[in-house]
Amino acid sequence: MLLIKNGKVLTMAGKILEQGDILIIDSKIAAVEEYIDIALNEDDLLIDAKGLWVMPGIIDAHCHIGISEEKKGKEGEDCNEATSAITPYLRSLDAINTMDPAFHNAIQAGITSVMVGPGSTNIVGGQFTFMKTHGRVIDNMIVLAPAAIKVSFGENPKTTFQEMNQPPTSRMTIAALLREELYNAKQYKKKKDYSLETGEEFQEDFRLEPWIPVFDKKIPLKAHVHRVDDILTAIRIAKEFDLNMTLDHCTEGHIIAEEIRDSGFYAIMGPDLACRNKLEAQNADFKTAGVLNRKGVKVAIMTDHPVTLIQYLPIYAGLAAKKGLGIEEGLKAITINPAIICNVSDRVGSIEVGKDADIAIFTGNPMEVFTHTVYTIINGEIVYKYTDDEKTDE
Repeated sequence: MLLIKNGKVLTMAGKILEQGDILIIDSKIAAVEEYIDIALNEDDLLIDAKGLWVMPGIIDAHCHIGISEEKKGKEGEDCNEATSAITPYLRSLDAINTMDPAFHNAIQAGITSVMVGPGSTNIVGGQFTFMKTHGRVIDNMIVLAPAAIKVSFGENPKTTFQEMNQPPTSRMTIAALLREELYNAKQYKKKKDYSLETGEEFQEDFRLEPWIPVFDKKIPLKAHVHRVDDILTAIRIAKEFDLNMTLDHCTEGHIIAEEIRDSGFYAIMGPDLACRNKLEAQNADFKTAGVLNRKGVKVAIMTDHPVTLIQYLPIYAGLAAKKGLGIEEGLKAITINPAIICNVSDRVGSIEVGKDADIAIFTGNPMEVFTHTVYTIINGEIVYKYTDDEKTDE
């Protein structure tokens, strides 16, 4: 057992315990109370969190950790298969290197789980993986895979394939090729469903089979969109095919906040601290998350690591809070909201009985730059503990 006592517990489930206890048995949260009276055995662990903030582990809803590795250059870059515009059958879990040092940086920041997947070079890039940040064997770290299929609009697929003198070279072609792929996948699913009903022989297609959970609404499209026109095109296509979708980046979302709200889709904001080096990112601003939230859109904050460094995710949420999102919603945007958006809120995102014991303990509000992570706990195991050796010389 692991018992955390006397901390300020922000459950992110509608309750704050100004001084509360959390009991962890094996890898799960067993109790969350103002006071837990239980006898500990010699092998059990006790953390006195008096004066500390105790929160669910932080979640990055969109990044490329382990697939765009730090310190490895070209050899560690496996984020995009820039040879074909449509590749739904690619699986990010086959390219995530758990030895990427960025995983340790994430853990030091209290980040316990991440949504990792392909980049935005292709119209359809492949499958995302939702995983824990601690471990060496990727198969043991997975929470949900596949967790989404990446689709991209705008400059990235357009410019990549223009240079190769092959389609797409325009936004019209991006939309048309995606519609064609979805139409073929829909027809494929109809034939497969019919064969299952009738018992007729059916030959599975490896390249179309990944679309089945998307059409069954088990996983969403994960749409790379910046500009207003790309956001609206993504919404239009998802509605045409009756699919779920998240709007990732959503840079100009504040301009059409009501339309996004009416679509019913969630928004994953960022990376707003990055350089505006692309035309479609000229209106990037931390205010967008607050504008969308006030209109009723559920939002999460992302790093897009390594575009911006993953360990500073809480600070990015703080900047969004400063620009109108607010402290409470800022904390939600890196805990319970990404858990809901990524379809894993049954396991992570809040401190509730029965959920995975992924917990981060801080000296104060993690969205403030002078706050330290004191403990990071993943699956009930203390995987990081702050030491005096890590203090910066005054």
